Amino acid sequence: MSRVPEIKTEKLTSVQKSIYDQIAQARGGMVAGPFAIWLHAPRLAEGANQLGNAIRLEGKLEKRLFEMIVLITARHWSAQYAWFAHEQAALAAGLAPELVEALRNRRVPNFTRDDERVIYEIVTELYESRRLSDSSFERARLHFDLEVLIEAITAAGFYTMAAMVINAFDAPVPGGRQPLP
Repeated sequence: MSRVPEIKTEKLTSVQKSIYDQIAQARGGMVAGPFAIWLHAPRLAEGANQLGNAIRLEGKLEKRLFEMIVLITARHWSAQYAWFAHEQAALAAGLAPELVEALRNRRVPNFTRDDERVIYEIVTELYESRRLSDSSFERARLHFDLEVLIEAITAAGFYTMAAMVINAFDAPVPGGRQPLP
């Protein structure tokens, strides 16, 4: 059960309704998880939606790698809703089911693609050490141009923020499911 009451659409202020519609349009008609929580602070909801869209919809970062970053982050924070919302998208974007299961179970995946290995290593290093070493940065730069690398790190940061909101306010997963062990 969420710690934040759902705002019924008929109870939204005009500002909230406008932002709700923007979020719903960009997210398949659904406003849930952290966005439903952020609607209680409309300026935050609007800013989060704009940043999320810039990364998710308008960026150069390949969708497969973006979704992998989201799953790594969801698993790091044990953010049930984030995992629920992105697992199928990750598979549809081309992540191997074995890789997704390894992430779910906190195992290092057996990588078949170098770009996935590099993403896993840099995001995991940031979460574990709170820094990115020079050698890891240089290895990442061999695979990605600077703009894509900035997008990748920003995606990890954005979904860390989302995971914190999900966990702090106990954003519900539909049906009460718990996709992460």
